[in-house]
Amino acid sequence: MKTVLMVAEKPSLAQSIAKILSRGNMSSHKGLNGTCSVHEYSGTFAGQPVRFKMTSVCGHVMTLDFLGKYNKWDKVDPAELFSQAPTEKKEANPKLNMVKFLQVEGKGCDYIVLWLDCDKEGENICFEVLDAVLPVMNPTHSGEKTVFRARFSSITDTDICAAMARLGEPDHNEALSVDARQELDLRIGCAFTRFQTKYFQGKYGNLDSSLISFGPCQTPTLGFCVERHDKIQSFKPETYWVLQAKVSADKDRSLLLDWDRVRVFDREIAQMFLNMTKLEKEAQVEATSRKEKAKQRPLALNTVEMLRVASSSLGMGPQHAMQTAERLYTQGYISYPRTETTHYPENFDLRGPLRQQANHPYWADTVKRLLAEGINRPRKGHDAGDHPPITPMRSATEAELGSEAWRLYEYITRHFIATVSYDCKYLQSSISFRIGPERFTCTGKTVISPGFTEIMPWQSVPLEESLPTCQRGNCFPVSEMKMLEKQTNPPDYLTEAELITLMEKHGIGTDASIPVHINNICQRNYVTVESGRRLKPTNLGIVLVHGYYKIDAELVLPTIRSAVEKQLNLIAQGKADYRQVLGHTLDVFKRKFHYFVDSIAGMDELMEVSFSPLAATGKPLSRCGKCHRFMKYIQAKPSRLHCSHCDETYTLPQNGTIKLYKELRCPLDDFELVLWSSGSRGKSYPLCPYCSNHPPFRDMKKGMGCNECTHPTCQHSLSMLGIGQCVECESGVLVLDPTSGPKWKVACNKCNVVAHCFENAYRVRVSADTCPTCEAALLAVDFNKAKSPLPGDETQHTGCVFCDPVFQELVELKHAASCHPMHRGGPGRRQGRGRARGRRPTGKPSARRPKDKMSALAAYFV
Repeated sequence: MKTVLMVAEKPSLAQSIAKILSRGNMSSHKGLNGTCSVHEYSGTFAGQPVRFKMTSVCGHVMTLDFLGKYNKWDKVDPAELFSQAPTEKKEANPKLNMVKFLQVEGKGCDYIVLWLDCDKEGENICFEVLDAVLPVMNPTHSGEKTVFRARFSSITDTDICAAMARLGEPDHNEALSVDARQELDLRIGCAFTRFQTKYFQGKYGNLDSSLISFGPCQTPTLGFCVERHDKIQSFKPETYWVLQAKVSADKDRSLLLDWDRVRVFDREIAQMFLNMTKLEKEAQVEATSRKEKAKQRPLALNTVEMLRVASSSLGMGPQHAMQTAERLYTQGYISYPRTETTHYPENFDLRGPLRQQANHPYWADTVKRLLAEGINRPRKGHDAGDHPPITPMRSATEAELGSEAWRLYEYITRHFIATVSYDCKYLQSSISFRIGPERFTCTGKTVISPGFTEIMPWQSVPLEESLPTCQRGNCFPVSEMKMLEKQTNPPDYLTEAELITLMEKHGIGTDASIPVHINNICQRNYVTVESGRRLKPTNLGIVLVHGYYKIDAELVLPTIRSAVEKQLNLIAQGKADYRQVLGHTLDVFKRKFHYFVDSIAGMDELMEVSFSPLAATGKPLSRCGKCHRFMKYIQAKPSRLHCSHCDETYTLPQNGTIKLYKELRCPLDDFELVLWSSGSRGKSYPLCPYCSNHPPFRDMKKGMGCNECTHPTCQHSLSMLGIGQCVECESGVLVLDPTSGPKWKVACNKCNVVAHCFENAYRVRVSADTCPTCEAALLAVDFNKAKSPLPGDETQHTGCVFCDPVFQELVELKHAASCHPMHRGGPGRRQGRGRARGRRPTGKPSARRPKDKMSALAAYFV
């Protein structure tokens, strides 16, 4: 019997499709990666009995990256990334072992059916799966078709079965367009990002950004936000005046009239008009009109409109809204949420999804009436040729979905019902008045038929007071005439919804990537999300965009990226050559990059205005070993020390606190040592700022502290404070923390293991002697006489922290890693814990392992 391998994009999607196709008669088990399940069942394929295996990937199998040294910022000129740097496909998530998993499941299979998402990214993943699986499948006969592509828009029985009945082939051109986009974004983004980051980082003290990034789509997205900010800053309010009249319709009712001139910007002229009208006692009716109007039902819902509404009305960011929609799709509640189309095909079954909602507690009455009276054909929108508009596929309640997913589902459902409802009809009335020489107007609206606004009440026609019945020549007494002074207002900051509209209009990103680009500029501290989900640029975001404008406006304007997107679409349609588009676009950006590098001083001038130089930032902390003046500690990431006299900057370990270490100095360079600490329960160690940045020994790496320094005689080095091999990791050494008393601890210089011991001892020293059993350095411990835990009146004891039975009683085991040998019930590593003078301790195999060696340390992960 032949075997058919079927692959979906997500585990939940694979399970749903397998359930439908197998009619629930399937067996399931976890794959070798522990994440993806495999569902098996029997059936027929191509007219023969087969065994089906349905499994999945987890998004992209592979990702594009540079080879070897080109990933090292310090060793490669960013300009080389445009053409010289070779790239390779690597596993997107190595922990999943996805390639091996696919090969194991694909081995011996005869056919493969690809159920990946039906968009360009999905086509690209199709070929990633094929690259892994085809080499291990059974050999084929000449001309035999073995690769099939399923195309579907929703996880329903009808759609899935129909897709299985009309299998096609994956589209290589669409996959190539994604390859081109990935390579362009990688090469262009990395080149500009690396150059900017290296140029500006460490130059300004209050520039709090670990990465100054550039992205071909991200940067124009930021540009829209800064453009609005600039309009707000340059806005100059103008004073204007309006006339406001109020007439009495009857005893208890007044009408407020709007001035036909709207407003004037000269106070004297406004005063003149007021003088001409304020003495008039009556307003004469000049004309009346009554006109029936319609408010159109919405177009069918596509991704961009869904994201706009989610942000403006539901308070959900685009990224969060997209993730929620994808979850609703994979669970079968809505159709595929990534679509540019707002037009339902003529043969689309509109009544089917509508019938699913006929018993819903919120809109059952509306739906039943539509089904009984006949639905209205949706308006003709734009057909992008990808997927039908976003449609609810089955009924759901808030209890099923949870509040967040429910709010989005409710909107999608109400929107769909509205598209097959009737337009809202209302009567608009207006009366034109003359008061002296000036004309005024009053309008009113009365709803005739609510139509779609019954299901979308927030779209309903505002209730306005109905106007009195009158005709030309009637007069109404004027009860009030006054002049109001007002001011023009600046535009507000862009909302996410407005930004999405601009991105769609200018072709920046796709319906799938727009949320990612907006999320990036928020996460990288270029904009902040204010109330109403308005995007306010930060100082850094403003300076970056202004710098791009100053050097090369095309780097931030949407025009060039829009042109690139058009070329990528031509690749997808098979109308443009992949290599030619790639080569031409990279050549354009390479020229722009070289000009940008030559002109970077222009952006630097803007940075100087907005950010403080290192010399004017931070607080004095430790002395420089060269000039013996105080260096300043700059806390803004990346934290560092700066000597303004020598104009030198020294990077420090991140994510901890830094303080002066007893004014002690490094014997090699005379720099004052500083102490890095991750907190009272974590590890701490001293370091020399100069040695950490310029390793003095061949076996040391940049960024190491004194706990890894192999200086043979320095009292702070590994050689003097190292005890023995770490109990958890293979390469680390446990080092005594001499600053930790009276709650003493030893910590691994590689991993996060910290062991607490000898509480209340007032002195702990590492002895020159070693343990005869395990070769670990002995510890000499002095206790206060009043608090000594030693037997008798003893206050001093020297022994091995691993082997000495006296020390084992003084260590309390509070936490330990689950991979620790004593927790596995198996033997520990038969490794020595020895410490060698003048070199990193490596230890030798010990003759035997002490019974309680592992329980001698209170190890826990910080």
